[in-house]
Amino acid sequence: MPGEVVRLYVWSLGDSKTTLDELREHLPPAVDPDFWISNEAADRFGFVTFGRTGADELARVRDLIGKEPEVAEEFDVE
Repeated sequence: MPGEVVRLYVWSLGDSKTTLDELREHLPPAVDPDFWISNEAADRFGFVTFGRTGADELARVRDLIGKEPEVAEEFDVE
C-alpha cells in the first residue's frame, strides 16, 4: 500500500436534503477496499477510497445529499 493515494470525502448532513438513515438506504456499494464512514452524533457522513477517485459513488451521494463534500482531501499512504 505505500505509495498509494487515499482520498477522504466528508459531508455535514445538518443542512442537506437527506438524513443519515435515508442516505444509508440508497448508498451505492463501495468497491473493496473503499468504505463509507459516518458519525451519527455529529450528523456527518463520508467516503474513503484507495488509489482511485470513486467518481461513480461520489456522484450518487452528491445527488442524494444535494451538495459537494465539506472535506475533500488526498493523502499519500506511508
